[in-house]
Amino acid sequence: MEKIRLSKLMSEQGLCSRREADKYIERGWVFVDGECVSELGTKIFPTQKIKLNKAAQTQQQSLVTLLLHKPVGYVSSQPEPGYQPAVNLIKPDTQFIDERSPQRFSPSNLRHLAPAGRLDIDSQGLLIMTQDGRIARQLIGADSKIEKEYLVRVKGTLPKEKLVLLNHGLSLDGKALKPAKVNWQNQDQLRFILREGKKRQIRRMCELVDLQVTGLKRVRIGKVKLGNLPEGMWRFLRKDETF
Repeated sequence: MEKIRLSKLMSEQGLCSRREADKYIERGWVFVDGECVSELGTKIFPTQKIKLNKAAQTQQQSLVTLLLHKPVGYVSSQPEPGYQPAVNLIKPDTQFIDERSPQRFSPSNLRHLAPAGRLDIDSQGLLIMTQDGRIARQLIGADSKIEKEYLVRVKGTLPKEKLVLLNHGLSLDGKALKPAKVNWQNQDQLRFILREGKKRQIRRMCELVDLQVTGLKRVRIGKVKLGNLPEGMWRFLRKDETF
């Protein structure tokens, strides 16, 4: 059996992100088989038991995850010329006050806050932003199986055989897409449920079956729904919510 870098193993086991793992190791917060490991680059066997001390656990509990209803015209992460990043909407006066979530905005909430997944500049809906590497990996890790649901307004006709193709049978960038769930929500709106997130995937899928997308809104990620969160506002992920 081959040894693996401790930080990589911690990430794979969902304990934290690799960046967080290195920070915890440097601080002496990581124990392997009961012994403190504080040297970066340490390798261990996958069968060895990794545990975080209380200081690391407390820090993890303080990390926040936010739900934002991103409007059209904002970019998910890196700013583009003439456009604002969605994180600019995370401020006190755009917080949606939910009686089930008493937590209030603090400037510390913005530290290392990053989007867990993308939502195109011309799309709106649910965007998750988090400080927690565990959440990010759960949502966008290579092995993620989290469903994402979209309501998509379209123009054009869609014969039954092309609807079948949208569900399974299309390829993008030379690679077959994973099976999706696509059905009519009403006469001009489709509902897509995907388990992957290629760049502009839904728009490109629709182009392949001669449909034009006129509006796209993400309404659910895993078990977390956009619900009644107003456009341009955000709230904290509640303790009773999981993806």
